[in-house]
Amino acid sequence: MKVKNILVTQPQPSELDKSPYGQLAKKHNVTIDFIKFIQIEGITAKEFRQSKVHILDYSAVIFTSRNAVDHFFHLAKELRIDIPDDMKYFCISEATAFYLQKYIQYRKRKIFYSKQNFVDLLEIIKKHKEEKYLLPCSDVHKQEITKLLQESNIQYTKAVIYKTLASDLKDINIDKYDLLVFFSPSGVKSLIKNFPDFKQGERLIGAFGPTTTKAVRDAGLTLNINAPTKTAPSMTMAIEEFLEKNNKKK
Repeated sequence: MKVKNILVTQPQPSELDKSPYGQLAKKHNVTIDFIKFIQIEGITAKEFRQSKVHILDYSAVIFTSRNAVDHFFHLAKELRIDIPDDMKYFCISEATAFYLQKYIQYRKRKIFYSKQNFVDLLEIIKKHKEEKYLLPCSDVHKQEITKLLQESNIQYTKAVIYKTLASDLKDINIDKYDLLVFFSPSGVKSLIKNFPDFKQGERLIGAFGPTTTKAVRDAGLTLNINAPTKTAPSMTMAIEEFLEKNNKKK
C-alpha cells in the first residue's frame, strides 16, 4: 500500500516546517498528524507518603527526563520540603541539566550530566559512590537503569512520582492512517486500550527502540519499520528509507 497519512504518537514539534517530520512530509507528499497516545500525571503527596520514601534522606538525585524534574519539584512543594542547597543532581543529558534552572540556581559543582546515555551517566555516578541517590521515575520505567545501578553497587532508592496513563482517543479515526508510529510500550498499550477491536490489516506500524519493538510484537502486531538502525538512527530517517523503497514500487 502507498503511504499517504501517518500518525505519530507524540506531540507535534514546535516548528514543524523546520523539523525532520516537516521535511519528510514535503519531500514525500504525505500528511503527518501528531497525537499524544499517553499522558503523564503526578502522584499526590498522600500517595508518595505511602511509599515511605523521605526526600531529605538523600544527598543526590538522578534525573532521566524533564518529566522527572518537573514532578520531583512539584511534589517537594506539595510536601512543603525545602530542597537543600548542597543537593547534587545527576542528569541524563545537558538539556535536562539546564532545565533544572527552572527550579534551582545552576551551579556546576552540584550538577553533573552525560551525553543522553545512562551508561555514560553511570560512570559519573561511580565517581561519587559516597552519595545516597534518589531515582524519581514513572510507574513505567526502564528496568535496565535500576539493574545497572544495582550491578554497580550504587546506594539508591527508586521513587515513583508520576504515572503514565493512556490518553482518551475514542474520537480519533484510526482507520484513516496508513502508518502508525510508536515510541514507547505505553503508546502501544494505549492503542489496544482505546481500540480493543483494532485490526492491523494492511496498515503499517513503526516503532522506536527495542522495548517498543517488543511491545508491538507482544500485542500480536506486525512491525514494518523500526529504528534506530545503522542506516537510520532516527525514526524519521527509518520512515524515509521505507517510503523511498515502498512508494517507488507503486
